[in-house]
Amino acid sequence: MVDTTERVFRESPAPEGTHASDAVTFSVEPVSSSTLDTYSQLADSTVAAPPQRPEWLDAWARHVNPDCVLLFARLGAKPVFAMPLEVVREGLCRTARIPGGSHANGSFFPAMPAFHGLPEMGRQLTAAFRALGAARADLDMIALERLSPRLDGLDNPLCALPHSDSPNLALAADLTGGFEALVERMSGKRKRKKTRAQLRKFEAAGGYRLVWADTPGKTTELLSVLFAMKHERFRKMGVADVFAPPEINAFFQELFAAAAKDDTPRFFLSGLEVGGRLRAVCAYSRTGERIICDFASFAEDELYAASPGEFLFFHDIEKASAEGLKMFDFSVGDEVYKRAWCEIETRQFDVLFPLSAKGHAAAAMKRAKARAKGMVKNNPLAWRLVRMARARNGPKSTPAEDD
Repeated sequence: MVDTTERVFRESPAPEGTHASDAVTFSVEPVSSSTLDTYSQLADSTVAAPPQRPEWLDAWARHVNPDCVLLFARLGAKPVFAMPLEVVREGLCRTARIPGGSHANGSFFPAMPAFHGLPEMGRQLTAAFRALGAARADLDMIALERLSPRLDGLDNPLCALPHSDSPNLALAADLTGGFEALVERMSGKRKRKKTRAQLRKFEAAGGYRLVWADTPGKTTELLSVLFAMKHERFRKMGVADVFAPPEINAFFQELFAAAAKDDTPRFFLSGLEVGGRLRAVCAYSRTGERIICDFASFAEDELYAASPGEFLFFHDIEKASAEGLKMFDFSVGDEVYKRAWCEIETRQFDVLFPLSAKGHAAAAMKRAKARAKGMVKNNPLAWRLVRMARARNGPKSTPAEDD
């Protein structure tokens, strides 16, 4: 953990209309109750993606990785930008990355209008990263992956830095015209026919019920079932279960249980019961007028062919539209069930900032790996062959970061 504050003052002139005392300053501070309070005020005052919410940072630092810091930018004494980061070891390098690792998608750091309006944004952010490198001499690289280029009407200031495309496409459904209009645009006749067939199968199996985790106890129940479904699904795919580590489980349990106490929770769960058993569960987050499907799973049992997951999505999208939300975001990953709803494609981006010779080598390897992944995933045949090979190789015993 960082136990001191490192502040670097900008040497360039203050932006026009400001005094020298209002020049941009940067500080690297440990995650504590006081810095979390400061960060919460900033995040609540502007746009921040769910993985940049203070409750996400707090739970991650306590359950998964205590080596987390906050990189602040201030104009005078006022925080105008903040970047929560965790420090991890990746091979021979020590890297500062977004807390959450592969669980954090579509990241967007909170920044006030005063920060968005600063001149020479690339130089400002470079100065911020240099401040982090000065405060943490053990760092080799800053790796910010799966950044959203735009959120709730604001452009991501990190676009001013050299960056590259993330290998995974993000898909979303436009709800601005209402649910009925969306259904009609996306093969509405076929969707309604399939939904009627699903209803008949579910009624024959004992009836169905849509459930919402509106209490911490219900959250625990739905998440436990979801993680069990995920584990079995990953096992069959031959992919490491990134939800398996106990600390990851505890992180998500606390995040969603705490949110369930709010009138409009930022993190919440829905589920489909058929015959008294949960057959599908979805985990969501909310920001602005957007709902994001963070992860979901379904039971591979006798009702698998009835597509309980697709049935749950149908009703969750309908509910989101009825609540006035403008976008249903399926997050990263190009899947057939997402294409059945989505018209909006977003290419998220990565920023890699080396701080040492090892960092330069690691950044080059990361870029090469991302390009290779992108080539495979943008080639349907190649991606299908990779999935078949994974399944044949069988389950992996050690969880690892994967898409």
